[in-house]
Amino acid sequence: MLNMAEGVQRLGALAESRAVATLARAFADAGRELAIVGGPVRDALLGRETHDLDFTTDARPDEILRIVTPISSAQWDVGRDFGTIGARIAGEQVEVTTYRADSYDGVTRKPTVEFGDTLEGDLVRRDFTVNSMALRVPSRVLVDPTGGVEDLLAQRLRTPADPAVSFGDDPLRMLRAARFSSQLRFDVDPATEAAIGELRETISIVSPERIQSELVRLLQTDDPVRGIRLLVDTGLMEEFLPEIPALRLEVDEHHHHKDVYEHSLTVLRQAIELEKERNPDASPDVPLRLAALLHDIGKPSTRRLEPGGGVTFHHHDVRGARMAKKRLQALRFDSDTMNVVSRLIELHLRFFGYAEGAWTDSAVRRYVRDAGAELERLHILTRADVTTRNKRKAARLAGAYDDIEERIHELAAQEELDAMRPELDGNRIQEVLGIGPGREVGEAYRFLLDIRLDEGLIGPEEAERRLTEWWAGRD
Repeated sequence: MLNMAEGVQRLGALAESRAVATLARAFADAGRELAIVGGPVRDALLGRETHDLDFTTDARPDEILRIVTPISSAQWDVGRDFGTIGARIAGEQVEVTTYRADSYDGVTRKPTVEFGDTLEGDLVRRDFTVNSMALRVPSRVLVDPTGGVEDLLAQRLRTPADPAVSFGDDPLRMLRAARFSSQLRFDVDPATEAAIGELRETISIVSPERIQSELVRLLQTDDPVRGIRLLVDTGLMEEFLPEIPALRLEVDEHHHHKDVYEHSLTVLRQAIELEKERNPDASPDVPLRLAALLHDIGKPSTRRLEPGGGVTFHHHDVRGARMAKKRLQALRFDSDTMNVVSRLIELHLRFFGYAEGAWTDSAVRRYVRDAGAELERLHILTRADVTTRNKRKAARLAGAYDDIEERIHELAAQEELDAMRPELDGNRIQEVLGIGPGREVGEAYRFLLDIRLDEGLIGPEEAERRLTEWWAGRD
């Protein structure tokens, strides 16, 4: 519950910090207004940690730069056209932005920017009331023209203006509603949620890069499922990631299977829990979370209703890997992320063969080799993919995965599995076979690697004998 008395104390402490006091004094001396705005004010009132300091002012960008230069160790142009100047003051990174109002023209994918003259006017054009509060400094006056404090108390997300106007000014705010709902664990005001459903198609004027950035920020929250549900329920997800709502497969009375959509959300939650448990100090693993969310998107297109009431999804892993790569490419994700996500999806079913019958050492080695650098992520995804309510089955699968991880550890200690190579390198292969560089060397290398995977170390002499025998037997 929000304690306003404690929140006001935290705001006061924020205003007293060296960076804020230094900046406030400089702007006051220049005859300009300055206020801490948005997230830092909201988080101080909520008792959350404040990471960045954002300010707004009536000064224009050139004047902002002149004011901050003497008191800062570094300055940078975050976006002069958007009115923002960055600086490092007293060890803190700050951004100062001119009062403004931006909007889309309904055609282009970039917002137009107009500078404003008043703090209240700047606040009213922001995305949500809880982000539309400011603390004037050095006077320490809280400015809240849209009822942000009341919405903090109610744990509610609401647009400052009519939601149709707010989302019309910047359709990306609809996606931000999902992110803030997850980040703050607030409910979205019914009128605001209804407007998202009505205006969802306007997201098409927003660039894929901005949509991707907001999606990533949603996935970085502790509970992105809350926001994902909002996006699916309003239909907004259909506009940029339709594979997720498509997981809501119809189940008839004769053919039964898990609700793939709910299963995927559970996998995402469980993957996040395991991620934190196994890597408690690491940053949120976005590729892993994407893979957890998308791991079954190949199911709708591979579903087959079998006689007797069965349902199959043959090769949905391979289909899903291709679909994920294509969708992430459309959202302008980098190639590394696309490759990691698609590889994890492609491999996410591999373990279940192990659970059905113990693998040989060579099968375990191949599992490790195929996973490569993504082995730890695959461990997490595979464990998270167990959502059965059958406690006995869940315990059996967990035990089987404990076993495979232990075997991987033992094999790695024995054979330096992470650096698995044949016992003969390319140069020695050429010497033994009396050939030069070319395709045959690669074939011989793979032959020896298969032996290493299947049998472990056999010694250089035996490897040369096997190689010579293999070479002589080629057509």
